[in-house]
Amino acid sequence: MGFAKMHGLGNDYVYVDGAQYHVNDPPALARWVSDRHVGIGSDGLIMVDPVTPGIDADVRMRMYNADGSEGMMCGNGIRCVAKFAVDRGLCDRQPLRVETRRGVLEVHWMRGGPDGTVHEATVSMGAPILAAARIPACIPGVSLSAAVVDFALPDEFRIPASASAGWQEACGLDPRMTLVSMGNPHAVLWCADVSRVPLDVVGPFMERHAWFPERINVHFVQLLSATGRGEVRMRTWERGSGATQACGTGASAVCVAGVMTGRTISPVLAHLPGGDLLLEWEGGESSVQMTGPAVEVFEGTLDLAAQPQERAR
Repeated sequence: MGFAKMHGLGNDYVYVDGAQYHVNDPPALARWVSDRHVGIGSDGLIMVDPVTPGIDADVRMRMYNADGSEGMMCGNGIRCVAKFAVDRGLCDRQPLRVETRRGVLEVHWMRGGPDGTVHEATVSMGAPILAAARIPACIPGVSLSAAVVDFALPDEFRIPASASAGWQEACGLDPRMTLVSMGNPHAVLWCADVSRVPLDVVGPFMERHAWFPERINVHFVQLLSATGRGEVRMRTWERGSGATQACGTGASAVCVAGVMTGRTISPVLAHLPGGDLLLEWEGGESSVQMTGPAVEVFEGTLDLAAQPQERAR
């Protein structure tokens, strides 16, 4: 089975043409190819499939995390879907319309370099979803119809201090949380120094907290500039994948959270471990626009006979 290894700011996936190759068990394939020891090594698997009959789109994107769970959307992944489709001649419509579990999203792709391949894309990510019921989040005392914006974390929400004593003070944590869904759920917290956050402890604690029945992606954000153009530095813990180099839907959620709380203005330049994304949001029901790179690392052939047998799950 042929595949391409691609990444957006280091958020890397294995891409497979679902029209050419039928995959019986995508979750199992995702777990295998994501393994950096016996597989290819990635944050997950993205299938580029034919569209569902009756849907006005060019390609369909199905995204699976490293643990095999299916995600609603991936901002970095959808840019690479556009590159995969256009560079391989599957479609060259501008903008490319991609069917996702979030709905049909438009991707404006740009060619560049001596080979003329797609190297960057702007994605219309859709309007943010704010009601707690649609995140989803079940927080005691918070109406399911209410937005969770700068919500003060109560004492019973005990973010663990086991990683390093006094880490909340060391990173200058603001103990208020904003929740945003971009088709997948995000928790945004602000601090003075994101490098001091013990993400490997705090991330999984928040991801699996009882408030979030479908788990949640967690972002710690440091404000660098609030004037002229907003500028932030962020670190991400993704549900199902752990710490990642970048998260496009997460950066979109950070832009929304920053604008809603008055911490920053649009556009926002987000610095992630893997590189930079530019986000724009005009507020209300307007769509978040995200611009960033799409990179193909290599192509290869996967020997399906080498796939290890999984224990019953």
